[in-house]
Amino acid sequence: MPPHKEVGPAEVRDAVLAVEQWIKGEADKPARAQIAAAVRTTARTLGQNAPGSSVEVRVPPFVAVQCIVGPRHTRGTPPNVVETDALTWLQVVTGIRDFADALADGSIDASGSRAAEVGRWLPLLSIR
Repeated sequence: MPPHKEVGPAEVRDAVLAVEQWIKGEADKPARAQIAAAVRTTARTLGQNAPGSSVEVRVPPFVAVQCIVGPRHTRGTPPNVVETDALTWLQVVTGIRDFADALADGSIDASGSRAAEVGRWLPLLSIR
């Protein structure tokens, strides 16, 4: 798979602001393309901010990125995985919800000894 172009802060902010009211629970679900853009740009930003390949962050069906410095994973199921839905992801990356709280209530599924390290890198931006 070819590497993705670097995501800039303005691109991330624009994508997130397009779905801001939904993230805050103040509007109906926006178009799938808008959700996809917000999820992909934020997840790829995490990958840029916390480069590495020891943890895989998945937000199906939109994106999966590897991050956090450590042993590289190349085949099969990664040993450290963080997975959640688009709304939870966007709430956590924008500071609406806390990563640890979402992990504790089961909104985020994390497996592996290093998966929780993702929380150290969040939120990415604030829309409060």
